[in-house]
Amino acid sequence: MALLDVDEVVGAGLCAGCGICESMAGSDSIEMALTKEGRIRPKTKKLVESVLMKRIMQVCPGATITGPKKDQAGPPNSLHPIWGPITSLHKGWAGDEKVRFHSAAGGVLTSLGMYLIRTRKVDAVLHIIASADNPPLSEAWISRTEQDVYDGAQSRYGPGASLTVVHRLLDEGATFAVIGKPCDVAAIRNLQSIDARAEAQIPYCLTIFCGGTLSLNTAHTMVENMGAAPDELSLFRYRGEGWPGTAHMETIDGRAFDLTYEQAWLDETVPWKYDLPFRCKVCPDAIGELADIAAPDGWVMKDGRPIYDEAPGVNLVIARTPKGAELADAAEADGALVRTPFTEAELSEMHDDHRARKSHWPVRMWALRIAGQPSLTVRRYRLISALRAAGILNSLGSFLGTLRRARKKLNREIGFGKSI
Repeated sequence: MALLDVDEVVGAGLCAGCGICESMAGSDSIEMALTKEGRIRPKTKKLVESVLMKRIMQVCPGATITGPKKDQAGPPNSLHPIWGPITSLHKGWAGDEKVRFHSAAGGVLTSLGMYLIRTRKVDAVLHIIASADNPPLSEAWISRTEQDVYDGAQSRYGPGASLTVVHRLLDEGATFAVIGKPCDVAAIRNLQSIDARAEAQIPYCLTIFCGGTLSLNTAHTMVENMGAAPDELSLFRYRGEGWPGTAHMETIDGRAFDLTYEQAWLDETVPWKYDLPFRCKVCPDAIGELADIAAPDGWVMKDGRPIYDEAPGVNLVIARTPKGAELADAAEADGALVRTPFTEAELSEMHDDHRARKSHWPVRMWALRIAGQPSLTVRRYRLISALRAAGILNSLGSFLGTLRRARKKLNREIGFGKSI
């Protein structure tokens, strides 16, 4: 079933909430806004001309996601069957201890953003920041100074349309880096394949390993469980100010609450849940294979498992392109980064939770199609390698689970619909 417009993407449960459609069409035609379910989705306000809508659908990471070329990593051309292109691999953290403590994990992405602006490799960095009006919500943020980048640091698990202002920056003629989720980077790469300006003006894309985007319901339930109301919030920090950092909440009248990383995100007895949208559950790339650098947490390991005691922050620094490796090398020489050796075997052990998501996507897409539901068009994500890694039993279980969900239309999502 072909997806014809952004409303169909939303209805199929495949919208990533990135905001590239608003950027391309303009907010007078398509506007990203909150749904009743607490997710950010496009609202079609005015008819979008068919040629433009076709271009939007070429770019939309809820319609098409195209993986890395075999030679993306360059020499020695490492393309791991699960972890994708790897040009160089290290542990790392920000050279500035203030940045390291303030940021999520070791502050690698924050430090790289600050370095790019300080050295004038870019005019700006596009990323997200906590909304001043609705603190658990995130919004697009254009940093033009190092302080701007620092102010926008820290993990943002809640919804945020990162790419709504891409074309504003392109129209300005600005050269800028994008720091976003893997699906945001996929949208940028799709855009660069059809827009020469994007290819020329966006020299760097940096990302994380993504656990998925929560609705506002999760944050609101946390707040209410602490004895406050969501509209009383003056601050909601998902992580930061330490590593892993607490989920920290402050109210207008001065009350403050904290939840440890394990309490906030791993405790199955709490009244909130990690309520991922369907698009995140079928994502073929939550590890940022298309970025120049991916910088997930570099967890402390004990007996083969991550532990979450507070410690000095550490990221992994996975350069996925020669350009990314050159950036990491230059930032280390500058003192912006500190790096130590790391291996692919250690990566596989540390982030094994991503293995299922990386290997089950083919059968999940097939299940959607058999159920008569639209699916993502996925290219160049090593389908055979994914099936081998998943194995027959795991693939069958994932297939049947997705098929049941799709036949009951539990993948479907109620968006705004056309308001024209």
